Amino acid sequence: MTGEMVIVLDFGGQYNQLVARRVRECNVYCEIYSYKTPIGKIKEMNPKGIILTGGPNSCYEEDSPTYTKELFELGIPVLGLCYGAQLMQHILGGKVERAETREYGKTEVLVDTGSQLFHNVLPSTICWMSHFDYISRVAPGFTITAHTENCPVAAAENATQGLYAIQFHPEVLHTQEGTKMLYNFVRGVCGCAGDWKMDSFVERSIREIREKVGDGKVLCALSGGVDSSVAAVLLAKAVGDQLTCVFVDHGLLRKNEGDEVEAVFGPEGDYDLNFIRVNAQQRFYDKLAGVSEPERKRKIIGEEFIRVFEEEAKKIGAVDFLVQGTIYPDVVESGLGGESAVIKSHHNVGGLPDYVDFKEIIEPLRNLFKDEVRKAGLELGLPEYLVFRQPFPGPGLGIRIIGDVTEEKVRIVQDADAIYREEIANAGLDKEINQYFAALTNMRSVGVMGDERTYDYAVALRAVKTIDFMTAEAAEIPFEVLNKVMNRIINEVKGVNRVMYDLTSKPPGTIEFE
Repeated sequence: MTGEMVIVLDFGGQYNQLVARRVRECNVYCEIYSYKTPIGKIKEMNPKGIILTGGPNSCYEEDSPTYTKELFELGIPVLGLCYGAQLMQHILGGKVERAETREYGKTEVLVDTGSQLFHNVLPSTICWMSHFDYISRVAPGFTITAHTENCPVAAAENATQGLYAIQFHPEVLHTQEGTKMLYNFVRGVCGCAGDWKMDSFVERSIREIREKVGDGKVLCALSGGVDSSVAAVLLAKAVGDQLTCVFVDHGLLRKNEGDEVEAVFGPEGDYDLNFIRVNAQQRFYDKLAGVSEPERKRKIIGEEFIRVFEEEAKKIGAVDFLVQGTIYPDVVESGLGGESAVIKSHHNVGGLPDYVDFKEIIEPLRNLFKDEVRKAGLELGLPEYLVFRQPFPGPGLGIRIIGDVTEEKVRIVQDADAIYREEIANAGLDKEINQYFAALTNMRSVGVMGDERTYDYAVALRAVKTIDFMTAEAAEIPFEVLNKVMNRIINEVKGVNRVMYDLTSKPPGTIEFE
């Protein structure tokens, strides 16, 4: 991917993707690998630095994840985080023991600013701790460079060997100067030049795609979401009308979304590609009639999408390449990138679809995180409203409508959601909240409008703040904004007489509403 790379060895930590993202924010390319990756493969990759993640185990127990001592003898700088720090010390002759009290949360850490790792860091800084075990004795050759009131070794290093161990999590936002510490490691200790930038990624990708495709034919299933849109534009810039994009409008998109996608990619758009829009709304509504169970709805929508796409693909005939908008978290979460794998059935990673006649798959965004995909979209000239579009589930509004799906219910949730998104943008909150949408509950209740009693639906508003979408908190939206949204929805959307705001965090809830 690039001449310079830092690798993250994942020992089951919940923040593995976050570590890689923070490194990339330092303009250094980074990939995640399982701790089971053989040392020979690491030597072949020849990384500029290695970072060991946290994990839930105790390194001194027999069955805990470990690594060969040779890792620390390669002459490549290694940074151990939390479990990774303890494992480094344990392997190299230090001692790790169970602490009397667990250290958890924001903690004042006193650091030695003479350490290269803590260059320009305040002598007293707030860091995020989460550990039961602690390093009671550092390995030979190491010096202690940070401590807390309860933790004698919050950081230790053997600078001549390029080995650094820190007991806290620099990758999370709660560690106030964590990004600075990671920058000091990858740019200072490892000597990375920091030339991983989006403009160079875009240029290189276009060149590589052009070389790979040659004069071949390419097919892309365009959903209108950020990932598939950016993938389509990359291909369009590379191969032009050799690309055919099939956009299946299943009638479960946000208000006017189908027309917006067509305006960008269709005949009036800026891209010289073959764009096919399939208006299959009624077909999906018919298949979903009377179905209330969320997983059944998902399966029906997914299967019907494949059938429609297959029919269009048959009309086109054999193609050489199929494009997928797979992004890096899909790869990691599908068990191909790290150790903290939560395998997700909807990520079509590694398995090739069997319903299209093609020779090879192209995944141009396979190595990018979502925020990097957005940067690539801006670099490619995609409109901001499309680049910063909210995350949207594959089954669309089908899972934001509780109970059975009807055309009338789709209209209600589309109109309510459009009002909500408009008012969030008007209040200047659209870039602060990570995801927000309106959902239609299956609850109907009595209301009063004018002099008449009504018996209509309740709409639920959802808005969350999150770093990685694995955990999330409800966003604190000013009451006057919520009040305005409520008034507009009830006055403008026929069939709604009640609006509620969902305060549930994840866990125990999910971000989506099914």
